[in-house]
Amino acid sequence: MIDFTIPEKTEKLKEKTQKFILENVIPREKDPRQDSHGPHDSLRKELNNEAKSLGLLSPSVGKEWGGLGLNMRDMSVIFEASGYSLLGPQAMNCSAPDEGNMHMLEVVANKEQKEKWLRPLAEANIRSCFSMTEPSPGAGSDPTMLKTTAKKTSKGWLINGEKWFITGFNGAKLNIIMAKTSDKIEKGFGATMFLVDNDDPAIKNIRTQNSMESSFPGGHCQIKFKDLLVSEDQVLGEVGQGYKYAQVRLAPARLTHCMRWLGAAQRAHDIATSYASKRYAFGKAIGEHGGLAFQLTDSEIDIQMSRLFIWNTAWLLDQGEEARNESSMSKIFCSEAAFRIVDRAMQTLGGMGITDDTLVERLFREIRPFRIYDGPSEVHRWAIAKRLMKSVVGKNVPT
Repeated sequence: MIDFTIPEKTEKLKEKTQKFILENVIPREKDPRQDSHGPHDSLRKELNNEAKSLGLLSPSVGKEWGGLGLNMRDMSVIFEASGYSLLGPQAMNCSAPDEGNMHMLEVVANKEQKEKWLRPLAEANIRSCFSMTEPSPGAGSDPTMLKTTAKKTSKGWLINGEKWFITGFNGAKLNIIMAKTSDKIEKGFGATMFLVDNDDPAIKNIRTQNSMESSFPGGHCQIKFKDLLVSEDQVLGEVGQGYKYAQVRLAPARLTHCMRWLGAAQRAHDIATSYASKRYAFGKAIGEHGGLAFQLTDSEIDIQMSRLFIWNTAWLLDQGEEARNESSMSKIFCSEAAFRIVDRAMQTLGGMGITDDTLVERLFREIRPFRIYDGPSEVHRWAIAKRLMKSVVGKNVPT
């Protein structure tokens, strides 16, 4: 059974993380080295160095490769604490897409690939991106619609195709590319992942896409591969097993998103609660009026339920379970709860909530896309329902 007690060692690391976020990171939130496409690498590296000096860098990566070697249960506590500032996960090198890429490399890559790519990623010397999503009619919510191809030649693999919403592309050194390597994709077989130096001239940046959120360095890009030649040693894992490795990456990665955004939602809730206790109207603090009191309470419930979803799924993953249903349920609930929390916080703040006088207005923009990326809520609901229907086939259910 899961033990909800936070181990003493993890509690101390959480306190250390919280202190770092409050004293080192939050004071940098208005640093000018940020724009609509995320924090600049100079700011990120500065914060990375401070996190490293305090022993807080790369909490999810194994100690062998320069990280702290935390399991999912401990990560759920530390990642939430890091997410209290939008810069926190970047500072501690536990943000998407690098965190998910590092996890996949640690599980799938061979020793040479780990030395070349995982170690510098864990040391925050480089950044990475993950190229899977494509413009219509290519792969989106349905990854089996992959159109980018990799053809075997006498010189290696020749990759051609187009991707978009590639987070962190600008400035990334490693590009993990998913491409179709069979005529047909059947039963999860037919796609392969390749580890590619992103400086290769055969990779073209068509455009940097403008989006409502701006917390990921390098923004989101639409890119094109034109006769990109890669060697056999750049294949990640086995040829044809790309979808299998995508699951290795995506199930934990969507949960770590939940952890980080829960920290951000907690920040919005704290801002709203503090304001509601100090702002007076109609003879008393506005938080004492029923309408707002109930909203604060509902947000507190959403935070607690989100945390329980995350901790349960993290524990299952630590036991070696796939936890696909639990991962999907966590993604649905946490993404929707986080938005509810920030929306209530904005309502509590009134006019001030739609200004940049507090972080709430920005959190409103940053959290909304979480209901779309890493699988939209509708796709996860459909997948859960499909598994539910399958689970009762052949069973004699009493009526």
